[in-house]
Amino acid sequence: MSTHPLTVWYDGTCPLCTREIALMRRLDRAGRIAFVDVAEPGASCPIDPALLLARFHAREDGALLSGAAAFAAMWRAIPVLRPLGLLARNRHVLSALEWAYVRFLRVRPALQRLAR
Repeated sequence: MSTHPLTVWYDGTCPLCTREIALMRRLDRAGRIAFVDVAEPGASCPIDPALLLARFHAREDGALLSGAAAFAAMWRAIPVLRPLGLLARNRHVLSALEWAYVRFLRVRPALQRLAR
């Protein structure tokens, strides 16, 4: 069990993901987030790694979250982003963020090719 309040799983083979996680690591000065690269051999995964690679996942207070809810949990753990994460606790805001995230997933492969 992690000693961190939040665990985030990410795709270490995705150039977009690694850039974003690098930024989040810099912002997480208190070390509240355990970042787990699903692509690493032996990575501890709570569900099938293929499912973890398909969407962004985080565990907050024992609950496994995915998509916009996982991003919001990560934002809440980082002081400078916390207001946005708290705003996402509103179901309408979270619904809008999830809508945008699903659309982002459709263009993610093209963006990954551009980022390589």
